[in-house]
Amino acid sequence: MCFCYEFWSNKLFNMQQQVLFNYADIQPPKFPKTRLKNFIASLFVQENRRLQHLQYVFCSDEFLLGINRQFLNHDYYTDIITFDLLNDNTLPTEGEIYISLERVKDNAKTHNVRLNEELLRVVFHGALHLCGYLDKSEADILLMREKENHYISQFVSES
Repeated sequence: MCFCYEFWSNKLFNMQQQVLFNYADIQPPKFPKTRLKNFIASLFVQENRRLQHLQYVFCSDEFLLGINRQFLNHDYYTDIITFDLLNDNTLPTEGEIYISLERVKDNAKTHNVRLNEELLRVVFHGALHLCGYLDKSEADILLMREKENHYISQFVSES
């Protein structure tokens, strides 16, 4: 009995350590961090992808604009930038995802959805990019939205 508890406790701890949330120049958003970390790790399992380490960095528009300019040579605001640090499908995923909370708030207003829903959409969007999903063509965008909606629904229903 004790072994089982220790095994699952360690497994949950290790899953949480695979996914980290950090904050650059803003206050942390309010959401169930531990539950979301575990869910993100399970998303990778559901997508048949191994996850080594994933760091989310929540930041301001200006912070993300600086990253967009420096690393992608883009001079515009965006809600999310995802970096696959290994770019090798044969290895467990290691990535960094930068999310502008200001853009997420504006997008929630623009699309008339709750802030938490839009935040989940963007969080899952970045993870799905690391699982190999794209959003360049219309077909890619439709599949990405379908996957985002699936995981939002699954996360909310487990509440």
